[in-house]
Amino acid sequence: MEHVYDDAAAAESAAESLQSVLDGARMAQTPAVPPAQLRVLTIIARAADTNMSRLAETLDVVPSSASRLCDRLEATGLLRRVPDPRDRREVRLLLTPAARRLLHDLRESRRRALAGVLSRMSPAARHDLVRALTAFDVAANPVVGEGGAGLRTA
Repeated sequence: MEHVYDDAAAAESAAESLQSVLDGARMAQTPAVPPAQLRVLTIIARAADTNMSRLAETLDVVPSSASRLCDRLEATGLLRRVPDPRDRREVRLLLTPAARRLLHDLRESRRRALAGVLSRMSPAARHDLVRALTAFDVAANPVVGEGGAGLRTA
């Protein structure tokens, strides 16, 4: 058990370094979007049929908190609320073209920042890292009946 605990400590340290690189790329982004709002945009980008109740559930917040986040995003032109064509009582959340550009630009900025760090590693070490991260992703996100999930890109 001690060995797994030591591995967990090493993984935590590496994850903090990774998060630092990703946060640096996010903070350099213009316009700057707070992390909570960025999370909302990412959730909506991944699930086109997101409505307010599904968003609140995914964020694990009360609907009024999710609504306030959406108010801010709508005010900055990154989000639109439209009636759901299947149920007019529901409101569907849609990204604007500006939000899609922002997410694309952020993804590119993060990848450039990561590439800068990865370029200081040997090809073999990079290969081992990707293999280990893929295995971690599968272990952290098991998919019943499919043997696992791949790395996500948002």
